[in-house]
Amino acid sequence: MDRDEILRVLRAFEAAGLEYVLIGAAALGFHGIVRATEDLDLFVRATPENVERLQAAFRAAYAGDPHIDEIDARDLLGDYPTVRYYPPSGDLYFDIMTRLGDAASFETVEWEVKEIEGIRVRVATPAALYRFKRGTVRAIDQQDATALLERFGLKEED
Repeated sequence: MDRDEILRVLRAFEAAGLEYVLIGAAALGFHGIVRATEDLDLFVRATPENVERLQAAFRAAYAGDPHIDEIDARDLLGDYPTVRYYPPSGDLYFDIMTRLGDAASFETVEWEVKEIEGIRVRVATPAALYRFKRGTVRAIDQQDATALLERFGLKEED
């Protein structure tokens, strides 16, 4: 993943006023647990206006990409509220969600603001990330959950 590209996107999110929370491996990195990933996972607030802000941010970061128009509020506000956006750089992709079944949504995820190079980034807390990771069947998620428990002294019921 290209660090400059990630910073450009996060800066565009902030400039557009996007209401989002970074989750997944990139969020782990903000908490000092670094592992390889090819994507940025995020929850966005489920409103048509916020989806427009998401599109505006991507247009600022990836000018001229016609695929941004395929990110549709009807998808993110509908029955299957997840879209994947592949920017033209080909170096990373975005998994964008408004909710994860009944388990989580933008409104229910605990987050905190981290700063990187003057950019304010909403990042899921270690406890929130642990709750996402602990119940999955993927080995990498189990490793992430263990790392969160150990690094932050979380309890298994957190």
